[in-house]
Amino acid sequence: MTTTTLNDAAEQVREQVIAWRRHLHQHPELSFHEEKTAQFVYETLLSFGNLEVSRPTKTSVMARLIGSQPGRVLAMRADMDALPITEENDFDFASKNPGVMHACGHDGHTSMLLGAAKVLSGMKDRIKGEVRFFFQHAEEIYPGGAEEMVQAGVMDGVDLVIGAHLWAPMEYGKVGIVSGPMMAAPDTFWITVFGKGGHAALPHQTIDSIAIGAQVVTNLQHIVSRNTDPLDNLVVSVTQFIGGTTHNVIPGSVKMWGTVRSFDPKLREEAPKLMERVVKGITEAHGATYEFKYEFGYRPVINDAEVTRLMEEVVVETLGAEWVDHMRPNMGGEDFSAFQQKAPGCFFYIGAGNKEKGIVYPHHHARFTIDEDALEVGVKMFVNAARKVVM
Repeated sequence: MTTTTLNDAAEQVREQVIAWRRHLHQHPELSFHEEKTAQFVYETLLSFGNLEVSRPTKTSVMARLIGSQPGRVLAMRADMDALPITEENDFDFASKNPGVMHACGHDGHTSMLLGAAKVLSGMKDRIKGEVRFFFQHAEEIYPGGAEEMVQAGVMDGVDLVIGAHLWAPMEYGKVGIVSGPMMAAPDTFWITVFGKGGHAALPHQTIDSIAIGAQVVTNLQHIVSRNTDPLDNLVVSVTQFIGGTTHNVIPGSVKMWGTVRSFDPKLREEAPKLMERVVKGITEAHGATYEFKYEFGYRPVINDAEVTRLMEEVVVETLGAEWVDHMRPNMGGEDFSAFQQKAPGCFFYIGAGNKEKGIVYPHHHARFTIDEDALEVGVKMFVNAARKVVM
């Protein structure tokens, strides 16, 4: 089976893949609530034939394409959940579910993998080994759907796993490859500062939780700038600060919420200790008290060197060397890392932005969209990965 043959097959399903994406975009569902999405994917996969289709969890789907000869097992993953965002696009296929939108490209991920499954299911006799197609729920919300699927046994016997993310900051046609650390561990923290409320005109009679909380926010940045190695990757961001009810009342408490991003396991373990030391010191110095809660999220996405090399070869052979983008790691998070705990894997980006078409809005924006030409690129990447591994 040649690259040209598989590329031709991917082009033949192009319009169907776009139609699937638009259907899914119209009917988005939130994490852990992908009932109709999963049923649509399940029924679509059954229509292809040659696939063993199952439901590992309530809102996920797996299809197995078992070849006529023994060989390696390649797993491919797409996520299916949407976000709690009210869409502002005026497409005729805009979301019909109020307050819910595919604003991250998961509708495209699902459609690309359906396209790959359709192409490959017609080539069962050429498969040496097995291809597994994972349609995962709940990527957007911790603890995530990937871990649930792993616990359900979907990775048993898998030799390598790949996944892709449509990436709007990257122009259509490019494929982003990173070997080693690619995406960070996204952890979450909550801080409450308890002071003593009172009249804003008499601050000396209060313990000003807002002033103390502001110092906490500022000094947490010293963890990154002064308590860790400058060559280590660490982000500490306070993203929410809540306190007070009116202009002349100093509130008795304020709440903060935020995220910590890291790659190194030791630094990840150390970060909450350093943070609590800062919070404790500042609040005690001003006669306040505090509550500190920290939750470890997904593991970092660490791409296996050998699988990444294979996927770079796929890009070169499928699209051409000029379409490879050797990206830098970023501090976003992804629960694809759960699959990588069971087998070596590679997560890669598919460029989906296009300034000429006005496709410039970032992920999680109410006017986010993708260049649908990128869907064909994704199908080609998946089917040619199968050619390298199991054909």
